[in-house]
Order: sequence, then C-alpha cells, then structure tokens
Amino acid sequence: MGSRGTDLSRPQASHAVEVRIKGRWVNTPGIKVKDDVLVAAGTRLKIAKIRGEAMREKEIEDPELYLTALRNGEGQILKADIFSFSQKLPATRPKYSYPMEWESVAAIPLANFKQWWEALPQETRKNVRRSQKRGVLILIKELDQEVIEGIRAVNSDCPIRQGVRNAYYGLTAEDTKRRYGEFSGRCDFLCAYINNEMIGFLHLVYRDHVAAILNLTTKVSQFDKRPANALIAKAVEICEARGISHITYGLYNYGNKRHDSLLEFKIRNGFKEVHVPRYFVPLSPWGKLCMKANFHRGLIGNLPQSIISVGVRARVLWYKKFYAPV
Repeated sequence: MGSRGTDLSRPQASHAVEVRIKGRWVNTPGIKVKDDVLVAAGTRLKIAKIRGEAMREKEIEDPELYLTALRNGEGQILKADIFSFSQKLPATRPKYSYPMEWESVAAIPLANFKQWWEALPQETRKNVRRSQKRGVLILIKELDQEVIEGIRAVNSDCPIRQGVRNAYYGLTAEDTKRRYGEFSGRCDFLCAYINNEMIGFLHLVYRDHVAAILNLTTKVSQFDKRPANALIAKAVEICEARGISHITYGLYNYGNKRHDSLLEFKIRNGFKEVHVPRYFVPLSPWGKLCMKANFHRGLIGNLPQSIISVGVRARVLWYKKFYAPV
C-alpha cells in the first residue's frame, strides 16, 4: 500500500491546547485551522472561538473554513454548540449574513494627539501634568530581564486588582516572561519609572492599523503619581507617530455590567464606545435553542444591572476579606 500525503488545506486536529484561564495555564481540547487554534469554553453550552482572537493581527477572511472544521469530524474534539467571531476595527459594517450582535469596544478613534488631548476632561490633563511634575518618566522597552523583574514587582504590589484576586500576583520570572512574551515583534512595553523603580507598565500590541492595550497595571502604592494617565498619554503619542487609526482597551460595556471604576477610567482618558459586529453561528440544535433564549450572552448579558451591581459589591467585599494583606 502506498502512503498518503498530508493534505495541508485540511484542518489539523490537536487534542491538547494550552490556554490561560483566570491567570492559570490549563490544557484544553482544541483544533488547528490554518495558523489559528479553535478552543471551546463552557459546560452546558460550549462556544468555540479562535484562541487569542482579540490580539489577532487581522480579522478572519474565510469563516466557512472554520465552520467546516467544526462541523466535520475534527469538530467532535470540541463538541461546540456555537462558533463566535468578530470583525475588527476599523470595519464596523457587517460583512456576513450569520446571526450577529453588536460588541461594545472601548476605543480611541485617533486623528492626532492634539485633538485627543483637547477633548480630555480638565482633571485628566492635570493628572498627566501632575505625573510629569512628580518625576514619572515613561520609557519604551523590550521584554528583557530588567523589564520582567519590573513587571513582577508591579504585579506583586497588591493581591487584589479591580475588586478581584490578582492572577498575576507572585508570578515567577519564567512564567512572567511566558505570559508577556506572546506577541514579541509586534508590541511595545511602555514603562513608568520613578528614579530606577518601575511603578507601572502598559503592554501595547499592534494589529495592522490598530493598537490594543493588552495590560495596563500600576502600583497601588504609587497612585498619587498618576502613572496610568501618563502611560495612556504616551501610548497615544506613539500611535499617532505610527499612523494608528484606533487604540482599543478591551470592551466598553461587558453585557449589562455598567458604571464600574475601569469604565470610568476609560471614559476620562478619551475612550469611546464603538460597536463592531460579533457573529454567533449555531452548530447544534442545542446551540440554536440557547441563542433563542439568549443564553449565549452569559449571566452578565442577561441579569439586570441592579443584580450585577449587588453581586460585584459582594465579590469585592469577599476578596478584600480573604486576600487583603495582613
């Protein structure tokens, strides 16, 4: 019998893909399609997405290729009920006829630094100037050993971040390098220093003509220096020089969760809500039924804002009690 050659146009299956969930590396089933890996999250309802989709350089060009992989034998590895993917800025008009919802992205539509600066609230401009007056220096760095140690110190400044356990607290140098080194060659580390001490950093990843803030973390103990405002201002300056059209920083609204401290920070620093299409393609009768019931939106997409607010406050109190430093 003659041996069969490998068909490189077909999706290649993989039974174990390492992904990060709540700050921890875990093995999960996955399948490879071209240069992407599809993984599925959820228990009763499994939604398949491209691993690292938010930082992908460009949006996918042929969704049917991924759907074929999920519907064929390879898809049994994931047993997904829904495939979800989004378009990327600056493309805001729907390109496909699949079921779609609008995704709320936090973005600075960047014309030039001056326009962004003049549109900021007076208090934000004061904070940037205050940071400069108090000696904060922003440097553009690569992920070398010095920066890794600086990032470790910033991440280990407080065990709680934004009311939840800080998943990056106490990481080793090796794990820090692994987590922050994923986009080497198309990212910058903007580092805020007081003398020789790193007090904050911003991880900026470039995606074609869009830049995405992957991480922005500062030392809680150095809040009075306002390094976060200075880091955002430096990012805008850099992106203007590179001809970037948008700077994104995660989502603007997360389902029905509104008016938290992170959103207020984004608003005060010039981020606006921009809607992009996110598609949800049912792969099974169960997936189709769950979409009709809006279960694909998760709890924060279905619960009233008032209940979410109560839950967030209770979570903050719980983490403060059990994770606050003694």
